Amino acid sequence: MSDAVARILAAAARGDFPPADGTVTVLPQPGVRDAGVLAFTAHTVVFTDEDPAWVRATLGAVTSDVLAAPMNPAFLTALMARTGRRMNTIDLLTAAPALPGAPGIALREIHDQDHPRVARAVKFRDDVRVWAADGGLVVLGRGVAGRWEAAIEVDEAAQQSPGNARGVRTFQAAGYRPVGSEALLVAD
Repeated sequence: MSDAVARILAAAARGDFPPADGTVTVLPQPGVRDAGVLAFTAHTVVFTDEDPAWVRATLGAVTSDVLAAPMNPAFLTALMARTGRRMNTIDLLTAAPALPGAPGIALREIHDQDHPRVARAVKFRDDVRVWAADGGLVVLGRGVAGRWEAAIEVDEAAQQSPGNARGVRTFQAAGYRPVGSEALLVAD
């Protein structure tokens, strides 16, 4: 298992980003479940167990714009076809430092593995725990390369989809700052 993806994600969370040099880093998958693309400012990381030569050749074939190629729909479609995986969306990747103290609201842990939010979360994360509060849910689990991920679901769903401005503002108000984007490829 490669921990290079974990190191890159941890560094980005601290504000230490890959060099903005227009390059693409191709790394092995950090685990069987996780493959995809992480895009930072002028630097992209493709993490897949596919042949790096195939990745680079396919990137060059989809567009001459090296900065856009890894998140280009043509490349992502080719990568999905090659790996037999699918992708739901391109998500905004954010990070925030832990806040001190206990939560200011009462949380009830959900242990029901058949709860729709729990069932969805375990497809993408390990060590999943879900808490309910009046008006929503909080999901915590380990995602790509074992990094802690949080999802917050409120009555009017807040996601980190770049087009969900309300969700993005909610996370920013809670101290999260954009560090990149992520296209996660999942196996059926």
